[in-house]
Amino acid sequence: MYSLSDFDFDLPPELIAQIPLASRSASRLLEVDGSRLADWHFADIVDLLSPGDLLVFNDTRVLKARFFGVKQSGGKVEVLIERILDNRTVHAQVRASKSPQPGSTIRLADAFDVTVGERAGEFFTLGFPSDVFELVEAHGRLPLPPYIAHAADDFDEERYQTVYAKAPGAVAAPTAGLHFDQALLARLRARGVQTAFVTLHVGAGTFQPVRHENLAEHKMHSEWYTIAQETVDAVRAAQAAGRAVVAVGTTSLRALESASQSGSLQAGSADTRLFITPGYVFKTVTRLVTNFHLPKSTLLMLVSAFAGYDAIRAAYAHAIAQKYRFFSYGDAMLLSRV
Repeated sequence: MYSLSDFDFDLPPELIAQIPLASRSASRLLEVDGSRLADWHFADIVDLLSPGDLLVFNDTRVLKARFFGVKQSGGKVEVLIERILDNRTVHAQVRASKSPQPGSTIRLADAFDVTVGERAGEFFTLGFPSDVFELVEAHGRLPLPPYIAHAADDFDEERYQTVYAKAPGAVAAPTAGLHFDQALLARLRARGVQTAFVTLHVGAGTFQPVRHENLAEHKMHSEWYTIAQETVDAVRAAQAAGRAVVAVGTTSLRALESASQSGSLQAGSADTRLFITPGYVFKTVTRLVTNFHLPKSTLLMLVSAFAGYDAIRAAYAHAIAQKYRFFSYGDAMLLSRV
């Protein structure tokens, strides 16, 4: 039985990528297949996949979800939208010296007021004066992860979105997808690799640390996903042909596995709190494209469940020794399921 400390590792700070490479597909790719490790360039993924394999992408789009503002008292606040509930209501993290009171207002971006509603666990309910999506796009800031030291600029606004991002709702990018550009997607299609899409809106909870040594005590954050029948049909066709179902990112994997809890993949929309740790039996995904993950994170536990705990420990040690770039703007791995 694994504990939180089993998923810790020492990472030299200089290996945390602060900016993306000039070309999306120029990253390195570490292939992990059991005890076998192989170093590649990301563009080599075309040759590592076979005709008929199915790549499943997450087409969520990152919102400009971060705001700075002031309370009625004049106190400064920082707001990070976690989830859009409807066109005028959100759940958000609110950082302030004192928590705002229900019924009070907060002036955001020196442009408009939101009304504070009831608490929803660690989040506040905020009411917007008009369409949330329009106000977010016009006045918000792109929320880069906490380990990236600079504020988002115009380059980040382009590069912290996948080239196929379509459905707005995430507050963090599905970062494995950041390595794909249109030229690489065209090469994959020419090879006969199939593609399909799910939507999972990544929440800020993806960066929350696990605080309990006993993993059974961790309360997994909730994220909303939807899977169309078209994607279910594509997965079933790949499975019937004996081809690999390759999740691009842990978010695509969580969506596919969450929708497979009955034993086979089902179309639909739902919230998921699926917490994948070693011992989990995967039902749909056979290979995984993913970036490197934070120590003691739920995502490190997920990839350890997928590729094997010892294999991931060896892979991370190799990546550190070979000076791979880590986290959202870093390099990638191609994992085979144990």
